[in-house]
Amino acid sequence: MEIGAFTFVDVGIGGGVSPAQRIPELLEEIALADEVGLDVFGLGEHHRPGFGVPAPAVLLGAAAARTSRIRLTSAVTVLGSDDPVRVFEQFTAVDLASRGRAEIMVGRGALLDSFRLFGHDAGDYDALFDEKLRLLLDLREPEPVTFSGRFRPPLHNELILPRPVQDRLPVWVGVGGSPNSVVRAASLGLPLALGTIGGTATHFAPMAELYREALAHYEQPAQPMAVTLHGFVADTSQKAGDIYFPADAALFNTIGAERGVPPLGVADIAAKNGPGSMYAVGSPAQVAEKLLHQHEVLGHQRAMVQLAVGTVGHRDVMRAIELLGTEVAPVVRAEAVRRESAEAVG
Repeated sequence: MEIGAFTFVDVGIGGGVSPAQRIPELLEEIALADEVGLDVFGLGEHHRPGFGVPAPAVLLGAAAARTSRIRLTSAVTVLGSDDPVRVFEQFTAVDLASRGRAEIMVGRGALLDSFRLFGHDAGDYDALFDEKLRLLLDLREPEPVTFSGRFRPPLHNELILPRPVQDRLPVWVGVGGSPNSVVRAASLGLPLALGTIGGTATHFAPMAELYREALAHYEQPAQPMAVTLHGFVADTSQKAGDIYFPADAALFNTIGAERGVPPLGVADIAAKNGPGSMYAVGSPAQVAEKLLHQHEVLGHQRAMVQLAVGTVGHRDVMRAIELLGTEVAPVVRAEAVRRESAEAVG
């Protein structure tokens, strides 16, 4: 069981901080995540006020120079509004800088700002993603690529150089609530990252089962599955809630206001952290218990926690990363291994 963190690098939400302050803080957070033994760190791509990373590969490349072990991934790359050749080149650069630790998590994108900025029709939302994903997968292969499609100029016997350290750059597919997206990932034999915002583990169990069934249907080998979730860890449950719930409410209400969603109060956000939920906010023991419950229900191989949201300060995020790596992750990993051994014997 791998444990990691991801962030959208919130700036300007609920008061926020400047990008010039937040980006150096981010690099310190990734360096600490590496030091305390977390397995992966992800950066989400956004092109709007309030978020600080329109180009995850650039900052992952900077993080590569400050880390030695942790895997570095986007979370997600909005592939439908990007060029697969450039994405492959950028993450090849991260892979070379990190000596083979880069991953790409691609998704269709929950927000459509990048489509407007880069001149794509949001009406082609799914078709853009499907075509570009298939091209990205072709570019990973060691042979030259010939391609013709609807949304970019053709390629004629092109081999993209330089090549990454890894034989194939890992490509994960990030999905929200779309069964079709789950099936597409399985049909292509790709690992799945299941995005969760609220709800319970039981609520998401059918998506996990659909993925495993679709892998078998398409005769694909077993693939790892990740879950991404909101969560925070502090020395006590009270402190974790006091820090995280107001910040998460600020984030939810900032985005929700654009969509006409009624605002939530801090108590509403705290209620999402109930038993069995896909939130994990609390003391190290409580967060470990939550992650293990989710693992028991969903059977995933990686959990990535969105620690830094809204107004959560850098010092608090650093402490959360330290606790996640030194107190939560060892407990979760050990129990996951014990369960796998028991299942093998049984």
